[in-house]
Amino acid sequence: MSAATPILSAYLVDLPIAMNASSLALTALSACFLYLCATFVYNLFFSPLAAIPGPWYAAISDFWLTSHVARLQQCMTVQALFERYGPVVRVGPNKVVFCDLHTTRSVYCINKFDKSPFYKALLTNDNDHAMTTLAHAEHSARRKTYAPHYNLPHLTQFQPEINDSVVKVILENRKGKTSVDALDVFRHLMVDIISVTVFGSRPGALDNWAIGIMDPLSQAVYDFPTRGIMRSAIPTWAWKLVCRIPCERLRQICNSDKTMAEFVRGRLDDTAAKMHAAPVIGEKEAKTPLIQRMLQHRSSASGGVASVQNIISECMGHMVAGCDTTSTALSYLLWELTRRDDIMRKLQAELDEYMHDRKAIPDFSTLCKMPYLNAFIKEGLRVYGSGPSVLERVVPSTSKIDDSFDMMGYALPPGTVIGTQAWSMHRNPEVFPSPETFLPERWLPVDGVSGEEERLSRMAQYLMPFGVGSRVCGGQNLAQITLRVALATLVVNFDVTANLAETNEKTMEIKDAFVTHPAARECRLVFTSRAC
Repeated sequence: MSAATPILSAYLVDLPIAMNASSLALTALSACFLYLCATFVYNLFFSPLAAIPGPWYAAISDFWLTSHVARLQQCMTVQALFERYGPVVRVGPNKVVFCDLHTTRSVYCINKFDKSPFYKALLTNDNDHAMTTLAHAEHSARRKTYAPHYNLPHLTQFQPEINDSVVKVILENRKGKTSVDALDVFRHLMVDIISVTVFGSRPGALDNWAIGIMDPLSQAVYDFPTRGIMRSAIPTWAWKLVCRIPCERLRQICNSDKTMAEFVRGRLDDTAAKMHAAPVIGEKEAKTPLIQRMLQHRSSASGGVASVQNIISECMGHMVAGCDTTSTALSYLLWELTRRDDIMRKLQAELDEYMHDRKAIPDFSTLCKMPYLNAFIKEGLRVYGSGPSVLERVVPSTSKIDDSFDMMGYALPPGTVIGTQAWSMHRNPEVFPSPETFLPERWLPVDGVSGEEERLSRMAQYLMPFGVGSRVCGGQNLAQITLRVALATLVVNFDVTANLAETNEKTMEIKDAFVTHPAARECRLVFTSRAC
């Protein structure tokens, strides 16, 4: 027997094993391929959603829509689908979007469908808050702890503090700076304003901005949405590895949730100590910071939804929801004035009439009586509303034999994700002629023309910058107060311009990641004091 015989024998013994392993791998790959093909065929031709119009590639996989979400183009992509296919479009194997007022009322106001798991990406302190609570019933319980705080009569008691913060912005802009990043200024402004209403004191975000010091809380609020997107896009183990990368900027993003939680916990401990030292009894209508109200509710409700962890998460959620949205809206509204001198002059003429003393800020009720200011804000929220994305809901299961949901002639089975988006509702040409044109006058009644009341009412029904139904933004009254106070005070005191080399159509292109922001992530504007 030759020396090669043992080697050849071993090879011949191992050959069937190797061939068997290869066959198993090939069989597994073939099975996966067949499964994918079968899934694609089912989604295209046999799914209960197969009859709904839409691109075929969206029907077989979520990848197509996800790619547009990653490119921050979801709103415009969905709008293009509506223009091509009509008011009902299938955008995923199990996802349908619509643009119809009757269906909007049915889903969000009448049936009050629960939210989809998409919202879990916005957890704060690794815990739920009102925005991330999916079930309608559970959300209603949470809402009771904070809803009275946002009643308009209560919030207007905080206007002196809001006025003071806005005055700080005016004083800083009178120091002869060539341009400022309005988006950054307004973010710091909103951190101070929301903090004073939620915690009863300012953290000094604007003061830090004025002297050029990075404000850690403002930075954390700014970074949190990015953290949420990253956290939801990758597995937990990968997220932990990302947070260990030795990059200071990345660490800031990863730690944004922790930074906010530590700040809120400090305010909660301070408030609890003050309440213990001087209990407040029988002053439900008195000016009360949100965190104190929630602690009082916790004492009377024996924990429950008002546990310490829930209070911290809720307060964090209100900061995240209110800061970037309002600062973005303010920035876009002022940028619009730099492009439309005619609108700025009309607005200044009205403000001059109501504000003879430019240093004295009118109360909210007076600001609401200014027709052109209010029309300007409505049009700004229509075109530049900072929360224009799809508000996802899930068709529920019922005890009926046929428990599908009839949506505009299509039967949707339980578990189907559906939703509409403000971006498209605000751009319905039948309701808003020339929808891409910024036109405050569309909100003003035309004397002597019949049907004006009906026209204005219909536009108001389609306007949903703060959402719609029972899950509408709880802080919308605070946003409305801040928008009026800030815009009136800034526009009556300054002419607003922009250097096209810094701020232009390209830098201000709208990007949407559930909430919007300019492509350049800044909005540099020049504030020039008006002559007396």
